[in-house]
Amino acid sequence: MGGILYTIIIGAVIGVLARFFKPGADPMGWIVTILLGIAGSYIGSLIYPAAGVLGFVVSIVCAVVLLFVYEIIRKKTAKA
Repeated sequence: MGGILYTIIIGAVIGVLARFFKPGADPMGWIVTILLGIAGSYIGSLIYPAAGVLGFVVSIVCAVVLLFVYEIIRKKTAKA
């Protein structure tokens, strides 16, 4: 149970930081932010498996990339 809570908290922190670093407004809720943060953290851990500050930075960068992908997909969906 503690592992799931830790994952949600870290995902929220990474998601919020990614939204802070990505320019522009992202009208999305907290759940999507947390999910993008968790996904960015997971992808970051696959790219750079070492724990620590650099792994955290890689996770944030991955979450920012996911935010750009999410924005592109959302724009294509809105046009259809």
